[in-house]
Amino acid sequence: MWWLLGFIFHEIAFGLLSVFVPLYITGTLKGSLTDVGAISALANFVAVPFSFFWGYLSERTRRYKLHISLSFLGISILLYLFSSTSMISLLVAIYALISVFQVAHEAPKNVLISEYYPRVEWQRNFGMFQFLTGFGWLLGLLLGFVLSTLGFSSTFMLILCSLLNLAAFITSVFSIKDPSFIFERKLVSIERVVNLVNRGFYLFSKALDGLKIKEKVGESVSVLCFGLLAFTLTTSMLFTPLPVFFSQNLHLQESYVFGIFMLNTSGSLIGYFLSARMSQPDDRAVVKKAALARALLLLILLCAVWLALLPLELSCLALLVLGVTYGFFFVSILSLSMELIPEGKAGVFNVLTGLGGAAGCLLGPFLAENFGFPILFLISAIGFSLSYAIFRTLNRRDKWT
Repeated sequence: MWWLLGFIFHEIAFGLLSVFVPLYITGTLKGSLTDVGAISALANFVAVPFSFFWGYLSERTRRYKLHISLSFLGISILLYLFSSTSMISLLVAIYALISVFQVAHEAPKNVLISEYYPRVEWQRNFGMFQFLTGFGWLLGLLLGFVLSTLGFSSTFMLILCSLLNLAAFITSVFSIKDPSFIFERKLVSIERVVNLVNRGFYLFSKALDGLKIKEKVGESVSVLCFGLLAFTLTTSMLFTPLPVFFSQNLHLQESYVFGIFMLNTSGSLIGYFLSARMSQPDDRAVVKKAALARALLLLILLCAVWLALLPLELSCLALLVLGVTYGFFFVSILSLSMELIPEGKAGVFNVLTGLGGAAGCLLGPFLAENFGFPILFLISAIGFSLSYAIFRTLNRRDKWT
């Protein structure tokens, strides 16, 4: 598992940046919530075509290590440039470029995991990968908490994040190896076709016996795509302005905001770990339950904030459980995407998360700034309910194989 070390360094840096950037824009740069959303949305929109491009290029060349190393090196250089300028226009351009290099390693690492291990072990290994890298994200939040408490400058934090990505680059060069053979997803695709034919004959025989057929023979990849898009958009819409909610609405210091988001990451770690320990779970059932649970949690959070009933305590509890549900969801949706999305189009997953993330970055801060956080929480609950309704149309995995 040494090849994961570079990803852990990278996640430490981005765990720190996840809270630092919104606070840096609204504090040091005197920007608004809408500015936070616009900058984040621009970065995500710019990265969308590159998500597909990097995924296609890495699968076409089968040089996964090259794209992962290039991603870490590019981010390291750009973060150093980010720390050395105060021009708003240049900062926005650099931030957008960072997102372009960020997506360069996403599709390759998903392919590596799916090709290193057989399909029955995807859930466990995706879960373990997310658990270890999520631990890095948690360390980044802890690092941000400590540095902000001790009064370190914004420039120092950005340079530190640059050095962490440089360490990720060096580690990836020496620890990652491209697989000698690429065949596991081909086998999964063949298995799905065989199961589809098998189910078709089974339902056809039932029809000949005069029984009413209510099952669908196959499932559309578009269902997965629309559900993922709705879930990602809602998550981005909720979490983009959330650090400012704790900072301005609940009047917490920056160091405490880092501490609160450590709860969310801790919850995600629990979800990743439990996913890795589950024995061949039904991925389709997991994503449905996770979306529904998030909708219910947002309704509880809405009531707490609207009624001023222990808003800080219940917000912290909600963040923890939201993290747990996200851990279950993300591991299962990754496994499903590698099963259902055709070979050579692994970047489609990142395109969808990028589109949803970009739209959410625009919508979330706009709603929070113009209508307040209670309305944001209500609309987020509706968004997660919509994703649950979409995922409900996914068939259960075939148990005949």
